[in-house]
Amino acid sequence: MADLEDVQRLVNALPGVAEGERRDHRSWLVGGKVFAWERPFSKADLKRYASAPVPEGPIVALVTDGLEDKEALLQAHPTFLFTISHFDNYAAVLLQLEYADEAQLRRALEDAWLVSAPADLAERFLAEREE
Repeated sequence: MADLEDVQRLVNALPGVAEGERRDHRSWLVGGKVFAWERPFSKADLKRYASAPVPEGPIVALVTDGLEDKEALLQAHPTFLFTISHFDNYAAVLLQLEYADEAQLRRALEDAWLVSAPADLAERFLAEREE
């Protein structure tokens, strides 16, 4: 089970990351692009759930490499990744920290980081990870 402190620690281990703010919540950027952000549910989000159970705990949104990648990730990791109607046609998934272990969270953050990182930075990171 991961938490926002784990997110912060893992994001800080990635090169070139800056912290920002998105709608009064933390966001993380690389190369000037947001790749992850805290994403609590809005009143409108909660209303859309109606009587269905609302995912609990802290939620982090992560960019994906397009809508096909988004669908593949949702299929591969249904225990901790999900989406909501607000994210329809938007290349991002939501990660429920309560159900992700540290390795799953690290991989998801790295994948989102790679989508947004400048090519040279991403190439260096991948080369170092393989060593």
